[in-house]
Amino acid sequence: MSHGKKHLSDQLEWKTKQERKPLILNGARQVGKTYILQEFGRREYRQLAFFSLDRDQKAAEVFEKGGSTADMLMALSAISQVDITPNDTLVVLDEIQDCPKALEALKYFCEDTPDIHIIVAGSLLGISLHNGVSYPVGKVEELRLYPMNFLEFLGAMGKRQLVSILTDANWNVVNMLETELTSLLRQYYYVGGMPAAVLAHVRQKGLLEVRSIQTQILQDYRRDFSKHAPGREVPRINMVWDSIPAQLAKENKKFVYGAVRKSGRAADFELAIQWLIDAGLAYKVQRVNTPRLPLKFYEDSNAFKLFMLDVGLMGAMAETSAESMLVGDGIFSEYKGAFTELYVLTQLKSRGMSLYYHAVDNSTIEIDLLAQWHDRVVPIEVKAAVNVKAKSLRTFIMRHPQLKALRFSMLPYKDQDWMVNVPLYACLVSLDKMIEDDRGLK
Repeated sequence: MSHGKKHLSDQLEWKTKQERKPLILNGARQVGKTYILQEFGRREYRQLAFFSLDRDQKAAEVFEKGGSTADMLMALSAISQVDITPNDTLVVLDEIQDCPKALEALKYFCEDTPDIHIIVAGSLLGISLHNGVSYPVGKVEELRLYPMNFLEFLGAMGKRQLVSILTDANWNVVNMLETELTSLLRQYYYVGGMPAAVLAHVRQKGLLEVRSIQTQILQDYRRDFSKHAPGREVPRINMVWDSIPAQLAKENKKFVYGAVRKSGRAADFELAIQWLIDAGLAYKVQRVNTPRLPLKFYEDSNAFKLFMLDVGLMGAMAETSAESMLVGDGIFSEYKGAFTELYVLTQLKSRGMSLYYHAVDNSTIEIDLLAQWHDRVVPIEVKAAVNVKAKSLRTFIMRHPQLKALRFSMLPYKDQDWMVNVPLYACLVSLDKMIEDDRGLK
């Protein structure tokens, strides 16, 4: 599967660095971390020493007992029966959140044995850090892994030509292929980007099998809530998590505590929301009042939207039928465009982008997303239907004429001076191209 090409190049860059530190691969459970690390080890190194610290008790004990880095490496060599040697062995410590001492040991590996290549992965690292684990600040590098985006999904489906046409932003050809791209986008809305679901779809196992995998992943997440979250927070985490699809299906997608539980307040659910964010399962998009850089300075901490990590999982959670996703006309606009906004958000997030939204009290003007990208603010409007009256957007740009807006919709590509319209299936390409074009780098 092609998931991880980008990550592979990031990892290769890390491998060849002079000043290399241990690498932490972070991301939600089941986004494909283990697979990518095993592939990288097999491809790029003479040997791979792989330890899963949730299952491999002996390896976990090495870190629990502690000692010099040389002794630890010798013990790990004995356990794995791989002679761990500098520069040609990749040491992978998977599920590191189950062994806090291993996370702490990375500091010493960084200082004492920089020529030993170590990558660790964990799914709930963000959470374990709140539980008194000392993080090796400044002694590690980090990479975040997200579910597969639409371009990676196309790659997995064997549609490499489509990927290169989209990446090159060849709009004339893109327009000719609109029917095929729309059909594949519908599939992506249903399947999403969790590697196991994508693999089942690629192997033509059928839509029921895809849905059963998604349901299983959702169950695993709930198990994580019970296993890893503080006991009193578990019901609240479940309530927040369950409320996300309905929150996004509202006209105004702003998160409302009262929609989680009648007369619910921030104080009741703040910790639960934070837990989901730390676990990589939800994204919080804060409101900003002024579209100025850095956007973080202007955020309003009381208003935000909450999104799930994957469009396929939200479909499974909301029990949307395959037929409505793949056949019906309304999928892009149904549920008040909830799927479409989530789709755009997850695509942009997969590029590590900082995202906000803009609204002002007592005004009808709302901008779906504001991206901070290469020292500029890009206002983004997401339109699920073909009917795209952009009153809010136009008024907003008239007030901020220094900005150029992006609109994602099902209409073909069109540059209109104040705004560029980009088809939804090309949303990953647009920002890069916009910046390039503006700089005259065409």
